[in-house]
Amino acid sequence: MIHTLLVDDDALTLELHRDYIERVDGYAVVGECSSARAALNALIESPPPEGIDLVLLDMTMPDGSGLDVLRHLRARSIPVDVIAITGVRDAETVRQMAALGVVQYLVKPFTFSTFSERLGQHRSYSAKAVAAAGQASQAEIDALLGASRPTGSIRVPKGLSATSLARVTAAARAAGVLSASEAAEQLGMSRVAARRYLEHLADEGRLERAARYRGRGRPETEYRWR
Repeated sequence: MIHTLLVDDDALTLELHRDYIERVDGYAVVGECSSARAALNALIESPPPEGIDLVLLDMTMPDGSGLDVLRHLRARSIPVDVIAITGVRDAETVRQMAALGVVQYLVKPFTFSTFSERLGQHRSYSAKAVAAAGQASQAEIDALLGASRPTGSIRVPKGLSATSLARVTAAARAAGVLSASEAAEQLGMSRVAARRYLEHLADEGRLERAARYRGRGRPETEYRWR
């Protein structure tokens, strides 16, 4: 069992993550913290009897940041895995978190399927870490490092092309707000096909749907990058 500490200053988010954890085999919540100070207390001063194997760590809290928490943990050589779960996506924060050894960086909002996939990757990483105790071979090292890296958070369902999905994703990210007709014209595909990819990205939590009104008639759906 992987004992997990939830750290987030939003009570509804804590409840959601607790529900998600309870739906994934092999994980159990052993504590919840709504501040950086409480997280450090749980991890350093007063850990639960069963210990903590994994922290789901928010980046922004009233009394400190997730970066602060992680720096304290690494300075004290606390052997715990950390998955950053946050709405913060600036490159510098991501770089610093990666340098401090987060095993995953998951951007809010996300679907349960994405969450479950990332925990599955972490479970594989944990299993390989245990199996590679002692002197590890090069193959075991490669397998261990590979198991901690995401293979891609957007699933490609049957009937969709991974290449086209990547093109639509890049176009939506660059535009910020995009309709199916605009995507179709920009990428040289049919409006129906563009809409399928945009709808898939919206279902995965990458895009947010909104109605665009232009005069009379039915509004057009626009997709905003989250």
